[in-house]
Amino acid sequence: MFVPAKKVKSYARLAIMGPAGSGKTYTALAIMSHMAEKIAVIDTEHGSSAKYANIFNFDMAELKEFDPRNYIDAIKAAQEAGYDGLIIDSLSHAWMGKGGALEMVENIGQQMKGGSFAAWSKVTPIQNELMDTILAAPMHVVATLRSKMEYTMDDSNGRKEVVKLGMKPVQRDGVEYEFDVVLDMDFTNTATVTKSRCPALTGRKFVRPGEEIAVVLKEWLDGEDPEKVKLMGLLLTLAKEKGIPIEQAWLEKASKEEIIARGKELRAMK
Repeated sequence: MFVPAKKVKSYARLAIMGPAGSGKTYTALAIMSHMAEKIAVIDTEHGSSAKYANIFNFDMAELKEFDPRNYIDAIKAAQEAGYDGLIIDSLSHAWMGKGGALEMVENIGQQMKGGSFAAWSKVTPIQNELMDTILAAPMHVVATLRSKMEYTMDDSNGRKEVVKLGMKPVQRDGVEYEFDVVLDMDFTNTATVTKSRCPALTGRKFVRPGEEIAVVLKEWLDGEDPEKVKLMGLLLTLAKEKGIPIEQAWLEKASKEEIIARGKELRAMK
């Protein structure tokens, strides 16, 4: 049965792409410091995030091996510890780093018939689990991604020429589309919003981005309390079973406590 769609409070899913030296780590911290009170950083860059510890307050876990399952464990540990903001710096290592997905495929392929094709059947579910864990984490998540220029050969003019296709993240193809907002950083520390589900950010550019992006994101992510929305749905279902109408106007204004109390009243009715 279809019901009216409601926007509920949700968490940021932000990706920051760029070549080495474009300011991805600093930008991630600058944005997250205005979105979360307790920030965790998964550091794969030899502790480089600690260089900003005198500017931002955060806790850090340094990964030495980049098996995607190590990322999953770190994300779950951050969740259990009560962090409301997580920075993954960087997600590219889970793909190309030591012990990452590509190395896993190579190692498994050497042991299996069918080589890399068969190995991907083992590694792809792990990669998918990593992305699912990121998207399901009950906290704001900012992931940095190294990028590289992609080229192709074009001979439409009768002679072969090298043509730039643009920057591509070092990760599985299309990974950037898993995120709500993607920033593409350049060497001047300018961020271009190359993908956005947030209309207020679409196509914009920011020099040394930080608080201004956080403010827009927080306003866009704001919505109804998801717990209240769940309780509203349960109450409407119960009211339908009892044959008692619930006024939508009252339901919208009611507190969670009032909804719970009304639910108890309906359950007590015969």
